[in-house]
Amino acid sequence: MLPAFFDSVLQLIVKTSTDLPPDVRAAMRAATGAEPAGTRSAQALTIIAQNIDQAATGEGAICQDTGMPTFEVHVPRGSDQVWMRQQIREAVARATKMGKLRPNSVDSITGENSGDNLGPGTPIIHFDQWEQDDVEIKLILKGGGCENMNAQYSLPTELPHLGRADRTLEGVRKCILHAVWQAQGKGCSPGAVGVCVGGDRTSGYLQAKEQLFRTLDDVNPDSRLAELEASIMATVNTLGIGTMGFGGRVSLIGCKVGALNRLPASFFVSVAYDCWAYRRLGVRLDAQTGEIREWMYRDPSSPVIPMIDQEGFARTGREVRLTSPLDDATVRSLKVGDVVLVSGRMYTGRDAVHAYLMKHEPPVDLRGAVLYHCGPVVKKEDDVWKMTAAGPTTSIREEPYQADIIARYGVRAVVGKGGMAGKTLQALKEHGAVYLNAVGGAAQFYARCIERTDGVSLTEFGTPEAMWHLWVRDFPAIVTMDAQGNSLHKDLEAESGEKLAALGTPR
Repeated sequence: MLPAFFDSVLQLIVKTSTDLPPDVRAAMRAATGAEPAGTRSAQALTIIAQNIDQAATGEGAICQDTGMPTFEVHVPRGSDQVWMRQQIREAVARATKMGKLRPNSVDSITGENSGDNLGPGTPIIHFDQWEQDDVEIKLILKGGGCENMNAQYSLPTELPHLGRADRTLEGVRKCILHAVWQAQGKGCSPGAVGVCVGGDRTSGYLQAKEQLFRTLDDVNPDSRLAELEASIMATVNTLGIGTMGFGGRVSLIGCKVGALNRLPASFFVSVAYDCWAYRRLGVRLDAQTGEIREWMYRDPSSPVIPMIDQEGFARTGREVRLTSPLDDATVRSLKVGDVVLVSGRMYTGRDAVHAYLMKHEPPVDLRGAVLYHCGPVVKKEDDVWKMTAAGPTTSIREEPYQADIIARYGVRAVVGKGGMAGKTLQALKEHGAVYLNAVGGAAQFYARCIERTDGVSLTEFGTPEAMWHLWVRDFPAIVTMDAQGNSLHKDLEAESGEKLAALGTPR
């Protein structure tokens, strides 16, 4: 019964979560070289590069959001798929217990977290028989932030800045451009997109996600789709979205397009957006023993080339040091573009915490507090909780709550990624608070800024959604929404929208 199968799957999960594949590393290294030194995007890319190295060296999760594990399994005839499925599920549970995956399986009715990434529909496992003798398993970990940036279009349709998209490859091009523009920094740019032209609503999304299993440097065998991919990559980086939506020269590192037949009445374009933490690997297993015969996307015999020298994130001396709790004068002195280093107390709070605070008093005093949109990976060692991965989550999900929480409880700073909208911006101005944009996906980098975890509230929501009490030192972020009513996100969305309109003209 393939005695090595479980251990091989576990190795695949750990490596996928912690070690970015070489083609993605190369693309991110090129992105780093494309941004002028000292710019916001360049600073963010430096943190990303350092995070990639830290994750590989320490075998920690690259990003704290390890997503919905999705396995594509090819098996020879006669394979026991029921047994294999159970082994894969057990390997996922073991990796979660080891802290290599965050518990991400939540009951949609009760909101309860299973704690082991197992439940109806999780993990996702697709089996397919083939005529080869080996077992092939490919895994992709795609986080919730970029998953929320997926898009599906029904053509013909009208698109903001782009006009009508017809049932043509030109219409498809417009849809892809719109999806990338719409993601801004919320999808942790620079990202990559998998696209499906056609199919139905379900098969289209599946095929789009499967395109992300292609390497970034491959060439589409369909010349028409190859031309479309090249056209997108030749133009999309002129939008100026940049890393994390900070503005810059690289907004997309890959575009992969496939096509399925469709119904006469339907023409869907499905876009699966993936972040820079583009985690996918694969293995070929011996069908008799389950041992790994070959790694896909990486060569274990080749040494990993570090992304960056040991200096890492360089300080300029112009950073503003903040120590919480924050006072009104300090907060109102900050302006968009300031790089800050936060020290002192910080509390995490995601979706469940924000919904709770709308109806209940907080379990801690939030006056002057820094509230961190973060769902960490945590591990208990000798009765002490340790943050093993702790990057920011997408903030826009908290837009319905954030203004009220700032007003009611005196929160002075909100840390997250991707920015927030008008209601929050108004509250920042009225009550003297700021939004600080951290670098999405940099879970190892930010975990090292946490000196200790000395408490936790609302544990009934599960570890990613609980309110963790942190002490941080020199936690770097950029002011992107200030107390004067300025928003970098609003400005860049408008500027990139104007550039998008120019790209919408047929070439």
